[in-house]
This record gives sequence, C-alpha cells and structure tokens, in this order.
Amino acid sequence: MAGNKKFIEALEILENERGIKKEIVLDALKEALEKSYKKNYLSPDSIVRVDIDPKTAKISLHEIKTVVEEVEDEDIELSLEEAQEINPNYKIGDVVENAVSPDIFGRLAAVQTKQILRQKIREAEKESLYNEFIDKKDEIITGIVDRVEDRFAIVNIGKTGAFLAANQQIPGEKLVEGQHLKVYVSEVDHGTKGTHIVVSRTEPGLVKRLFEMEVPEIYEGIVEIFSVSREAGERSKIAVYTKADDIDPIGSCVGPKGTRVKNIVEELHGEMIDIVEYSKDPATFISNALAPSNVINVSINEEDKSAFVVVPDNQLSLAIGKRGQNARLAARLTGWKIDIKSLSDAISEGLYSLEEVKHEEYKDIEEEMLAETTAKEVEAVEEVAEEIVEESNLNEVIIEAMPAQAVVEEAVEEIIEETPAALVQETKKTVVEEDDEEDYYDDDYSKYDEEIDYDEFDKYYDED
Repeated sequence: MAGNKKFIEALEILENERGIKKEIVLDALKEALEKSYKKNYLSPDSIVRVDIDPKTAKISLHEIKTVVEEVEDEDIELSLEEAQEINPNYKIGDVVENAVSPDIFGRLAAVQTKQILRQKIREAEKESLYNEFIDKKDEIITGIVDRVEDRFAIVNIGKTGAFLAANQQIPGEKLVEGQHLKVYVSEVDHGTKGTHIVVSRTEPGLVKRLFEMEVPEIYEGIVEIFSVSREAGERSKIAVYTKADDIDPIGSCVGPKGTRVKNIVEELHGEMIDIVEYSKDPATFISNALAPSNVINVSINEEDKSAFVVVPDNQLSLAIGKRGQNARLAARLTGWKIDIKSLSDAISEGLYSLEEVKHEEYKDIEEEMLAETTAKEVEAVEEVAEEIVEESNLNEVIIEAMPAQAVVEEAVEEIIEETPAALVQETKKTVVEEDDEEDYYDDDYSKYDEEIDYDEFDKYYDED
C-alpha cells in the first residue's frame, strides 16, 4: 500500500509541475503493461485488458479469449471444456476473461514496462506542452535568457526552453544570460522531434502586443490597432483609431508626457515608433502614414490599389526616408503601393498642376514659386537686354534720351508681357539620396527566411 500511495503522489506531482493529467499517465501505464505482457507471455494478436484503480493504484490484468470448438490459437481461443471448468455456463462464442496476477511480471518484463511508460510520459508531456503553448501563439511571454550562442539563444519560458534565432533578435541588441526578456511566440512546432517553441523579437506582432499591454484604452477596446509595419531595430509605424468622439487615439498611445510609448521604445532597444491615425478614406490614411512628412495631395487608383502622392520639394527625402524606409513602412501599413513625387517634379512632368493644391496651408506655395520664377525671368531678361544695348547701333540721340537702364526696363516689361511665367519656371529641387528610389519598395526579407536547425536546441533541452 505504501508503494501505491507513493505512486499516486507521483501522479499528482506530474500533474502539478508538468501539466500531465493523472488519467493520461494511468492510460499510458495500462498500455505499457499490456504491451509488455503480450510481448513476454502471449502473441501480438492476443487481447489483454488492464485496469488500474485511480484512488489506490491497484492493478488488475485479464486475458480475454473466445470459446471455440477447436482451438487453433491458444493465445486468443479457449476450448469449451476449459471454459466450463472456469464456469459451467460458458458456451461456444462466449468471451472469457481470465484474471492474471501482476506478480507474473518478471524482471525483464518490469524493465520493458518502465521503458514503455517512460516513453509514453514523455509523449504526453510534449503533447501537454503543445496544447499549452498553441494557445499562446501570437502572444507575448516573458522568459529568462538561459543560453546565448552565435546563431541562436535559448529563452527559459517555464516548462521548456524557447528557440530565439539570431535573425529574430533585434539588431544591435546584446542578450545576456539571466536577462528577463519579452518575446513574441511566432511558432509552435509539433513535429517528430517533439514540441518546439519558436519566439521572436522582430515580428510586428510584438509591437502590437506591447501597446496592448501598455495602453489601457487599447486593452479595453476603446482604442483599436488597425495595422503595424516594422523594420526591427530602426523604425515601426502603428495605425490606431477609435469610435469614441472624446478620445484621442494617438494621445492615448503616447501617454502622459510620452511615458507609454517611451516604455515600449525602451523595450525595443530604442526603436523609433510613428503613431498615426487610421482613416477609412485611403487618401487620408496614406497621408497620415507618411508622417513625419507633410503631404500636399494624394491621388488614388482603386484598380491596382496604388496612390500618387505629392509632397513639398523640401520634404521629399523625409517622405521617402533613408533607403526608402519611410515609404516602405507606409506602404505596408496601408496596404497600398505609394509613388511619391516632389511638387516641382510633379508639375514639370505634367502629373500635377498648382490649381490642384487644395490644402489651405499650401496656398502660399504658388505665390512663392511664381515670385521665384519671376525674379529669375527678370534677371535673365536683364542680362539679355544689357547685351542688346551694348551691341546695338542704336541712335545716340535715342540712347541719350533713353538711358540704358530705361531701355532694359522697357525690354523686360515687353518680354514679360509676352512670355507666360509658366513657360519658363524653374524651381529648386530637393536632393534625394541616390539610392532612395531604388530601394523604395525593397521588401527583401531573405534575412528572416533562414531555416531553423533544432539540433543544438534539442541537444541542450532534451531530457534523459
């Protein structure tokens, strides 16, 4: 009885510490005893039933045979005479259950049973582990860095270690053994090698979950996250909105004195975060997504889901971003392909006209451009006029009566009157980094496509 009591206590420990229910272990033990008994005393086709009392752990073993007239297989059949010796009421076709004492198990059978049971418990443990963490997929869990290698790190998440590949770590972030770390569960693999938990620090979902944890309005559903785009270690964009008229979605995410977003930035190793407001109107959403750049106009093409965006000349680099980053993140955030042009380029290419400037804040652009153009025209015409005066054989009387400056001024007035300003406009253009437009839509994620090799992981975490 003492042994049985210890066995029950062991079952309770397994259930509490490893999440393996007692019923699973008892079923595994039944199967192990059945296989071991048939392997040592019967044939694989034999029928054996094992019962275990869950309260006392008492084991009962029965051989099950069918009563027949002529026995062909002693392991599964019993003659009528033998059956009636057990019970005179047995007849042909009846099933006889013959109780066998568990003491029949010898040393070899006991060892085999132990091995089978052990394997079954490990399988049950892996299954339990999978069932627990499959519900945590796409969620954040906090673990402790257990081991750091060049190609991966192991993060202890309680009952097991999670695999954090090098290309899933934030660039520039140095992990230290014993460090507490928030990770995003990106994959729960239930394969032939068992259950592997794969975690990430680079997924956009990590940013989303961090905002849900940090911002009460998001957690409560008052403010909602529409989408997130991210280039880990450098910059993220998150689009938020609310149906409540008295709530500022961006202000809620920023928090008092920026504390909420600051906490997230610190967790992401200094990664910059742009919080923009989502709009059902694509033009408005795209304009918001290109922050911190200002946008003059957005033209939408619904058929191919593309947008043509015009920005001020001095903000073209800002709109595109370093190596095209700002434009790429905006495109992923909105789901639209975005083509960005400076105002002067759009006008010179005939893609846009000043009359299309609708925003009040940009009305002074037309006056500024025209003023600059007129000044350049005057300067050019003055030079031409001076040359004309110097080289011409104008009558000295005329020259005396009309000094050169007067001739120049009159020539300028005539030329300006006959030459529309739009035909000779020249505006300065903002210099864009040479590779900005090449890398504009560079969505090369090959660095994240490395196939995970679990060999080192398994060596480290496989239990005996």
